[in-house]
Amino acid sequence: MKAVWDVIQNQILGMQWLNDFVGKILIALGLDMETKLGDSIQFFIYDTIKILILLSVLIFVISYIQSFFPPERTKKIIGRFKGIKANILSALLGTVTPFCSCSSIPLFIGFTNAGLPVGVTFSFLISSPLVDLGALVLLMSVFGPKIAFAYVIVGLILAVIGGTLIDKLGLEKYVVKFNSNNKTLDIEAPSLSVKERMVYASEQVKFIVKKVFIYILIGVGIGAVIHNWIPEEFIQTILGNDNPLSVLLATVVGVPMYADIFGTIPIAEALYAKGVGAGTILSFMMGVTALSLPSMILLKKVVKPRLLAYFIGIVTIGIILIGYLFNALNLFL
Repeated sequence: MKAVWDVIQNQILGMQWLNDFVGKILIALGLDMETKLGDSIQFFIYDTIKILILLSVLIFVISYIQSFFPPERTKKIIGRFKGIKANILSALLGTVTPFCSCSSIPLFIGFTNAGLPVGVTFSFLISSPLVDLGALVLLMSVFGPKIAFAYVIVGLILAVIGGTLIDKLGLEKYVVKFNSNNKTLDIEAPSLSVKERMVYASEQVKFIVKKVFIYILIGVGIGAVIHNWIPEEFIQTILGNDNPLSVLLATVVGVPMYADIFGTIPIAEALYAKGVGAGTILSFMMGVTALSLPSMILLKKVVKPRLLAYFIGIVTIGIILIGYLFNALNLFL
């Protein structure tokens, strides 16, 4: 069984064959692969192509599934549940929305205007950029199933707990209401044919890949620099388990960045190769995807400062606790 999984992880998800192929082409072009420059170029080309291939396939599948859950149907499904069950369902529905944190906010507005509890909408807002099926598969391609499933599970737990806490604090009055003269129609999703759903999924692939392509290139570029140019000793000093502030630093560094999960994976991959703890890496990825500075600026337009401060505080504390827990347990090293 392990041998079968190794083939799946290395050759199908990890695309080791692609790495070897890129290496052979670069050697044929006269590039010395024993140098840092040669290794960096190979890393950049291989990781970029690999992520784009996996991303395109995953977005197509996720978008096809998402075609069954347009906003009106999603609101109607969530509205049938109360309490923590609604938070759990909202977080789970966030996993089938291939959005970055900024793209999730319009849906957040729609949910709050539809009368859904603010805590439930925040569970969705946390989960949507943080956890999705694409993240699971891409993380499996780099780190294996343990870290991948751990990331998804802790992300969902953070979304449920964060939304529940916001609900219990009674912060509904701090959400800015957007009045509209148009009535929300209580309708089921339109009946689409398989072909129409496939067309929709294909369009989503083009739209999302175009939108995140620059962040993938930036992420792969940073990963190549970390992988080949920054000494392991330096990385260990800053982000190693011996530094008690490593998780805090990783979270703080991640917040100002703007990327989705796909842009953080090459950086996480390079850090993992340098021996950085899984908890520190998860904290960095969560900081980037859930608390990016641009998304917080956009969110400030739809929630008042008090609620925004609670949201940032709860999510930040959750991310830091998760990071330290994983490093302390040393589960996946």
